[in-house]
Amino acid sequence: MKAQPTMHNDHPVTDYYRADDPQWHWLEQRDCTDVSGFLTAANRQHAAWFKPLEPLADALYDGHLRRRELAVTSLATTLDHFTFWSETAADAEYPCWWRHRNGQRDTRECILDVTARAAEQAFYEMGDMALSPDEQWLAWTEDTQGDERFRLWLKRLPDGDPAPLLNDIGPSVCWAEDQTPEAASLLFTRFDDTQRPDSIWCLPIVLGQVPHSQSATLLLREDDSEFWLGMGKTRSREWLVLESASKDTSEVHVVPAQTPMATPRCLQPRQAGVEYTIDHRPGVFYRLHNQASTHFQLDYIAIEALDSDTPAWQPLVAAREDATLEGVDAFAWGLMLGERDHNQAQVRLRQLELDTHHQVTHDAYLDQPEPLCSQLLEDAPHFDTRVLRLREESFTRPPSWYDLALATGERTLLKSVPVYGSLAPEQLVSRRLWATSADGERVPVSIVMRRDLADQPLPTLLYGYGAYGEPLDPWFSIARLELLERGVAFAVAHVRGGGERGEPWYLNGKMAHKEHSFDDFLAARDALADQGVSDPQRIVACGASAGGLLVGTCINRAPQAFCAAVLEVPFLDVLRTMQNPSLPLTTAEYTEWGNPAHPEVADRIARYSPVDNITAQHYPALWLEGSWFDTRVSYWEPAKYYARVSQQQQGTAPVLLHTDMSSGHGGASGRFKAWRDAARQDAFILWALGLAD
Repeated sequence: MKAQPTMHNDHPVTDYYRADDPQWHWLEQRDCTDVSGFLTAANRQHAAWFKPLEPLADALYDGHLRRRELAVTSLATTLDHFTFWSETAADAEYPCWWRHRNGQRDTRECILDVTARAAEQAFYEMGDMALSPDEQWLAWTEDTQGDERFRLWLKRLPDGDPAPLLNDIGPSVCWAEDQTPEAASLLFTRFDDTQRPDSIWCLPIVLGQVPHSQSATLLLREDDSEFWLGMGKTRSREWLVLESASKDTSEVHVVPAQTPMATPRCLQPRQAGVEYTIDHRPGVFYRLHNQASTHFQLDYIAIEALDSDTPAWQPLVAAREDATLEGVDAFAWGLMLGERDHNQAQVRLRQLELDTHHQVTHDAYLDQPEPLCSQLLEDAPHFDTRVLRLREESFTRPPSWYDLALATGERTLLKSVPVYGSLAPEQLVSRRLWATSADGERVPVSIVMRRDLADQPLPTLLYGYGAYGEPLDPWFSIARLELLERGVAFAVAHVRGGGERGEPWYLNGKMAHKEHSFDDFLAARDALADQGVSDPQRIVACGASAGGLLVGTCINRAPQAFCAAVLEVPFLDVLRTMQNPSLPLTTAEYTEWGNPAHPEVADRIARYSPVDNITAQHYPALWLEGSWFDTRVSYWEPAKYYARVSQQQQGTAPVLLHTDMSSGHGGASGRFKAWRDAARQDAFILWALGLAD
């Protein structure tokens, strides 16, 4: 299909342009009828342009469904009294949750039908689910608009009537361990005016009666606008953990789980730039922190020693230059650590068994199925278990779950996601290449493709993110098979700002070092072409949220490097957003991007903020997606970029914007709608790569 020129007399940008506001800032006025009119007109333009591709999108969607197991039963989790699992019917958008008494499979009963709850909603997202200590009460949160403001519900299991408890709270909910036959306590978070979780509350519940929100008691409030509150409970079930954290600093308070109204105790006062997390075994707290090294180390302290004037934490696992300690999970027998190898950009799980004197009696890494893979420790509810549940996947292997018996090392396969259709996982191959960035740094790039096409340059979809220290570890995608089968290679640029090579990799791609992210992405693109993996004329860039910032900046700087770009809920108006502290998330982002109240920071951000660097040039084909209820990246960010690029476009490649008027940052809530949206996006990608036929 031949691309049509973007601008014409009835183009939305022509119709809605305001000479007194060439920056299109008026789009921020949500209640202005012209805003919805403009977005609706852009959606109509998008639909009209896309119409010839609808048969391809339908074929991609149908092919995706044929490859996937539609009726899905989750792995069961056995707690103290009941075993719980979910089942999603072949034609259902959402699951139904079930339970049976331990050892009595014939006593199964449905405890929550999510499909029924979502039936009357245009948008539905489950935030969190939590079972009471006696497993007879279920609390959950749900968002029915997409703005990430949740409502708290409670029901007696299995078939009690759901009771609404609270509105406009955060997604997380946690039971204390103070339950009696008559009462129990629930912890939840509330927001401030910028939708920052700024307080943690305890709600006493008289079981069998509807509680009132005014009876909730404040446990902890955070007044610093850069810090967010979160909560949890140790696996030992002895402590509630209340964490206050910014992007680079944290502070942890603990409360005995059996006395949730007790005054929270701070384990270590915050220090700027010091991050730490804690876990617990009887009599001991563990602290994973970066106070002495950016690569993190693990210390411990006896709980009674916290009462001394100068509590002394003892070192257990020292920091290393070649790895970052990323996580710690405590069990009765010892600890599981997550370590990220800087050189291999790979996480490994490490088992540490400890005696009563905290001497290490066993220290070993778990075996991995292949060099480039993701191996995760799934939730293990029992503190004394010696059987771990692992989840493993790679770019070529679908997710599989195993039970690992620590006593014998025996692995038992519990479930593997089936893949149907003509392209089997064994017909794929993945590899890692290294690009050289502008400053000489080596940047890992992962690629997956059909094995029989691996010896020739292929049309390529290049994905990137590069923010918040989030790693893009290998993951399998059934939807991706539709592209791979048609001869597309999928590549991931592990740019600085992400966490693929540990904490130093993150720090070298944020704040004053953000330019490294853009250099790395363009270097990855060039390496794919130079090393014969990709056809240099057929590379599509793709990024979502902060990855949209990455791609948007690279498109501005090197539009000729890509034949098209896909930007999903993209963070594009960086400078103006960071200058508005009343917006959700802004103040919490100062330690990621900088505070533009400082002129040198504003200048730095202005040099890369995509909306502020649009020039008259030949832009590649652009597919922009926004969401009306998005509180993380406001709908007007992709809308402004669309409008201004359309005005500056010197070529004939289409610039397209679609705004989902019923969803938030995560897009469509139901799985079939999400798959349909992905198929439409993939149809655009195939068109851009010359594979639409």
